[in-house]
Amino acid sequence: MDKILKNLPHSTPEEAAILLYVFNSVYPISDVARTFLIQNTYPIKVRKGKKLHKSGEICDMIYFVKKGAIRGYVEDVKDITTWITVENELVACIHSFVLQIPSYENMEAIEDSELLGMKHSDLQQLYTIDPDFNIMARRIYEKYYADAEVRALMGRLSKAELKYEYFLKSYQHLSTRIPLKFIASFLGINLETLSRVRAKIRNHSKK
Repeated sequence: MDKILKNLPHSTPEEAAILLYVFNSVYPISDVARTFLIQNTYPIKVRKGKKLHKSGEICDMIYFVKKGAIRGYVEDVKDITTWITVENELVACIHSFVLQIPSYENMEAIEDSELLGMKHSDLQQLYTIDPDFNIMARRIYEKYYADAEVRALMGRLSKAELKYEYFLKSYQHLSTRIPLKFIASFLGINLETLSRVRAKIRNHSKK
């Protein structure tokens, strides 16, 4: 990724505007943080089906999704989707990013995507020069920890119907957007089972 960044310009204020808006809605960010974010983020475009990060490598970048959808997945006996992220959210192989160790996960664009990337070292510098930014970061990490707990709960439910119903409650915005094969993998059920569950729910709603 460092080789790619050498050929990329920093974000313009216009390109970073939505990132700054989202961050500011979580916790007011200072002019220092605002300027630093513009000068140390990079606009990146990733085509559908392309990997953003490969397992076994250290995830040195965190990304803000301006447009599109990214999934994390592991390659075991089969491809297993571990999370799905869309617009106005941050994405990284977080275990690898925080600890700077090789990751187990891959990251792949499942739609043509536009991102803003920031290096781990730059984020650490921002924490130092603007201590208040730590508050904003903490609130975002808390949200993602809560989301991880929801994913863990779904994975432990035994019935496919319960998994999908919980998915609809928590990820309704993804239900008609993301390919079913990725939703099935995310829920830990096969595609045929998911199709039957969806048909059953549709039929029930018509009664």
